[in-house]
Amino acid sequence: MEGFCIAANLFGAKGEASSAAGQMGGIPVLILKEGTRRSRGKDAQSMNITAAKAVADAVRTTLGPKGMDKMLVDSMGDVVITGDGATILKEMDIEHPAAKMMVEVAKTQDEEVGDGTTTAVILAGELLSKAEELFDMGVHPTVIVKGYRLAEDRSKEILESLAKSVSPEQEDILLNIASTAIKGKEDRLPKAKLAQIAVNAIKAVADISDGRKADIKEIKIEKIEGGGIEDSELVRGVVLDKERASINMPKKIDDALILLLNKAIEIKKTETKSKIDIATPEQMMSFLNQEEKLLEGMVHQIEKSGANVVFCQKGIADIASDYLAKSNILAVKNVSEKDMEKLSRAADAKILAELETVSDSDIGKACIVEEKKIVDKKFIFVRDCSNPKSVSVLLHGGTKHVVESMEITLNDALRVVSAVIEDGKYVAGGGSPEIEVSLWLREYAASLTGREQLAVYKFPEAIDIIAKTLAENAGLDSLDILIELRSQHEKGNRDAGIDVYTGNVVNMADMGIIEPLRVKLQAINSATEAASMILRIDDVIAAGKEKLPGTPPG
Repeated sequence: MEGFCIAANLFGAKGEASSAAGQMGGIPVLILKEGTRRSRGKDAQSMNITAAKAVADAVRTTLGPKGMDKMLVDSMGDVVITGDGATILKEMDIEHPAAKMMVEVAKTQDEEVGDGTTTAVILAGELLSKAEELFDMGVHPTVIVKGYRLAEDRSKEILESLAKSVSPEQEDILLNIASTAIKGKEDRLPKAKLAQIAVNAIKAVADISDGRKADIKEIKIEKIEGGGIEDSELVRGVVLDKERASINMPKKIDDALILLLNKAIEIKKTETKSKIDIATPEQMMSFLNQEEKLLEGMVHQIEKSGANVVFCQKGIADIASDYLAKSNILAVKNVSEKDMEKLSRAADAKILAELETVSDSDIGKACIVEEKKIVDKKFIFVRDCSNPKSVSVLLHGGTKHVVESMEITLNDALRVVSAVIEDGKYVAGGGSPEIEVSLWLREYAASLTGREQLAVYKFPEAIDIIAKTLAENAGLDSLDILIELRSQHEKGNRDAGIDVYTGNVVNMADMGIIEPLRVKLQAINSATEAASMILRIDDVIAAGKEKLPGTPPG
C-alpha cells in the first residue's frame, strides 16, 4: 500500500513480532512511516464493526413499503431524496474502509438482482453486532466466521426448499414480483404501470429456447422531461435520440424495410494529401459531377435493395440525403454502435459494411419508423417489430427528479423479473422466508458440537432483524409481531409474513407479496461475506495524509 514502509518479518530475540517501534539491541526500530495510524486486536475489530453498523443503521429505517426516505445534500448543494438503499449508499460520502465494504455489499446486491440491498446491509450489520456478543464470550473470530459459513450454507438449503416454481407464461406471478420490488417507492410514481412495462419488456427480450436468459441490457431507457408520467410507454423496437438526415425526407414510413450500414454514404477523404490541377470551369464541373455520380450510385444500390429506411453508423453527404429524399427513403446518420446493435436485434437486420451484396435476409422489418417531436426534442421511433429481441422504454416526467426516480424504480423491477425468469423460482416476502430460516437454523445449531455452534445460534438471531425492522418501520410492536410469526410458522404456515398496511400476520403468497429466490440467496451470501471479511481483520494500518506543498512566496 502506497504511503507506508513495513518490514514484514521483524522479530526480537525470542521470535516475537516487533511493534510499530520495535527494539533491537535497545535501539528503536521504526517500521512505519511517520504519521501512520495503527489499530490492533480488539481495538481494530471494534472500530471496524462500529463503522459497519453505522452504515446499516443509516439505511435500516428505509426497509419495506412503510420505510422512510433520506435527504442527501452534496457539497454543491444538490439534493437527492430517496428511500432506495443502493442509491443512498452510492450518494453518501463514506471514508472508513470497513464502511466502504458495506457499500460494496449493497453495490453487489444491486448489480446481481436489483433488490434486497437494504436487507443485505442490515443483515451484515446485525451479524457483526452478534459477533461482538460472541467476542465477549471469548469466541475467536475464526470460529465465528466458520459458524457463520455453516449457517449460511444451511440457510440457502432451507430457502431452496421454500421456493416455488414459475414459468415466463405466468404473467400474474411476474407482475406480483415486479410490484413487490417497487412497492416502497415514491407514491406519486405509476408503480402498476411500471411493473407491467417491466414484465412486458423482459418477456420480449427473454430467450428461453436454450436455457433461460433475460438480458436487461437489451432494454433501452429514454428519459424525457415533459409530459405526464402516465405517458410512459414500452416501444417494441428502438427509440433513438436522433432526427432525419434531411427535412425533405418522409417523416413516417409504414411497413418499413430497414437497412443498417456501417459505411459512410459520402466520398471518403484520402489519408494522404493530394493535389488536383483544374484549369477550366469545365474540368471543375466534370470533377463535381463525378462525385455526384458516385453518391447517386450508392443511393441507387440502396433503392435496389428494397429498403425504405436507412440507419447509418457514419455520415451521409448532403447530396446523398437529397437523392434519398427524392426516392422517399428515410435516413438517419451517425447512429452509435450500441444503438445499431439494438436496431439489429429489434428489427432482425444485419449490419452491413458494403452495399454491393445486399440480400433480402439482410433487411430488417418494422411496422412503423417515424420521427416525432416530444416537448422540444426530436426522436426516431422504430415501432412494432414482429419479434424484437431489443426494446425501448420511454419515461415521461415533469422534472428531472421524477424521471430519474422512475428510472431507478423501473430498473429494480426489470432486474427482479429478469432474475425470476432466469431461475424460475420465487419465495414469499414480508419477512416470511427469514422467519422460516430462523426456526430451522435453531434446530440445526442444536445438532452441532464445538464452539461453532454458538455462532450458528447467533445467525438466526441476526436474521430476525429483517422481520423486526419491517414491523418497526410500519409502527408496529416488533416483539408481538415476531411472537405471532413464529407461532404461525411452527403451525406449518410457511408463507406467513407481515402485512405492514393492516399490522396483521397473513399468508404472503396469497397476498401476492413474493420475491425472486435469487434476491434472498444473494442477500444472505453478500451479508455473510462482508461480515466474515470484517471479522477477520485484526490490524488496521492507515497511512498519514500527504502534506500539500506550501504556497511559494510572492
